[in-house]
Amino acid sequence: MRNEILINTTSREVRVALVENGVLQELLIERTSRRGIKGNIYKGTVARVLPGMQAAFLDIGLDRTAFLHASDICDPNRSEAVNQHGSVSDIRDLLREGEEVVVQVIKDPIGSKGARLSTFITIPSRHLVLLPTGGKLAFSSRIEDEDERVRLRELMEQIVPPDSDYGYIVRTAAEGAELDALDADLQFLTRLWAVIGERAASSAAGHLIHEDLSLAVRVIRDFVNADVEHILVDSEPALARLQEFVETFMPETASAIELYTGRRPLLDLYGIEEEIEKALKRKVALKSGGYIIFDQTEAMTTIDVNTGAYVGHRNLEETIFRTNLEAAVSIARQLRLRNLGGIIIIDFIDMDEENHRRQVVEALDVALSEDHARTQIHVHSSLGLVEMTRKRTRESLEHIMCGPCPICHGNGFVKTPETVCYEIFREILRQHRQFKFQRLVVLAHEDVVELLIDEEASSLAELEELTGKPIRLQTEATCLPDSFDVVLM
Repeated sequence: MRNEILINTTSREVRVALVENGVLQELLIERTSRRGIKGNIYKGTVARVLPGMQAAFLDIGLDRTAFLHASDICDPNRSEAVNQHGSVSDIRDLLREGEEVVVQVIKDPIGSKGARLSTFITIPSRHLVLLPTGGKLAFSSRIEDEDERVRLRELMEQIVPPDSDYGYIVRTAAEGAELDALDADLQFLTRLWAVIGERAASSAAGHLIHEDLSLAVRVIRDFVNADVEHILVDSEPALARLQEFVETFMPETASAIELYTGRRPLLDLYGIEEEIEKALKRKVALKSGGYIIFDQTEAMTTIDVNTGAYVGHRNLEETIFRTNLEAAVSIARQLRLRNLGGIIIIDFIDMDEENHRRQVVEALDVALSEDHARTQIHVHSSLGLVEMTRKRTRESLEHIMCGPCPICHGNGFVKTPETVCYEIFREILRQHRQFKFQRLVVLAHEDVVELLIDEEASSLAELEELTGKPIRLQTEATCLPDSFDVVLM
């Protein structure tokens, strides 16, 4: 597999494209005005404790208070993390209003929701994750080779002090790493945590005490592996920062980073700009002629698969099966590209054969195996739907790049001119029964006025006869398609 990372940098925005075999698989965007805060560590003040929710809201210096659940609080009276067990201590035994707490953001603010916090601090490096609040030695689930796990465990036992109170997670990137590399990471994390502790002790509540790395550096740290052949950067300052990082922590990667000097914009390569535009649309076309519809709501994302123009060559069941197989692969890619998370409901085209339904779910599972976000698939429900979840840690591509429509306000539809006409008739009758006037003027969108003059002219004449007053129509440029005003004179 030939993988590349393309990093497009401007003064206000950084975009990182993860490309596999010439196809865009994932897009990460960080803007100066809305930089993500996931991973940042703050010193916060407990603003409210809500026993009914077993949660608290903390002021960490942001526009909105942040949310901290009892399961995400390290209980000093317990030897193990409470959120790893079924029982959770009462929030009133853990926090009180006005108390100062060191917390880490585990989810960025999304929509109207504030940031999600935890007191279980995690500090990642290239090969390791430090758990300063305690824990055991754990390994990434992506390290599947048992011999490699044993080797890494033996190396970690050599460098972790026997009396250490810290926990460590060995990351996927540590596969094949030698003792010196692991030890360098461990020493770096230990020093960094000491600095964070000093800042926490001296800082006032509501202040940031540790900021995570910039997007470009995080991508290099988290996503680069042996499969990545090239890392192209179109900015010399950004290139210098990345080279400084890799020389310290990932010297084996230094040769892969290059400055892009081509005349075409970097993200025009492989048609990435075009792919981004497609990812903002509801409809995704399949090569076979079928298509997929994505609808993102507050509660969940729904995905509908349709055969469209694909008629197949054998029989209906085979046509449906082939369309669903192609859709499963495309859906997995679109979930990564659009960064859709939470509850996801997929309505594949109904299949009669159980073997076909099983193969489609398996194809979806295999396609999702490369996803960096944790996913979980449930088999077909009694309604024939595939239910799944995908971990949501940041806003979707749509929420980052788009805003609500100023006309429909995000509903996705507006009232028809005919509906608006009938609302105008009802409003005129309402005004006639309540007030005295000599004449009235209807201000409306040009489509509504044209309909009133043309098809609804007889109805308008009846109203004039009923009210005994003249009705004048006026096109108003500022009126939205489904708004109007009736002015009495």
